[in-house]
Amino acid sequence: MRLLRWPTAGVAAAIVAAALLTGCTDVKQALNKGGDTPCGDYVKQDQDTKRMTITKFVKQQTGDQHEPAGTTVDATLVSVDFLCGTQRNASTPIKNADVAGIFLNK
Repeated sequence: MRLLRWPTAGVAAAIVAAALLTGCTDVKQALNKGGDTPCGDYVKQDQDTKRMTITKFVKQQTGDQHEPAGTTVDATLVSVDFLCGTQRNASTPIKNADVAGIFLNK
């Protein structure tokens, strides 16, 4: 009897792809870039993904891995929505989005 062996990388890629296609939140959370997400990508995200991105961003900023307060996430979401929606350079990471980027191609 001969056993078939799958390449480990292929199996891992298949599992990740299947999880993404089924909307696995844990995988989305792990792959989410948080503050490194470019504004151009951020503005295209749905509300749930934006909230996930902002939550991860706040955790990165504070260094605290506990869930941030909802009001903190809400306020940051509104701010990043405005700043990223008006940045001249779509590749600006959300952590670097600021008022100057509205006027200058940073």
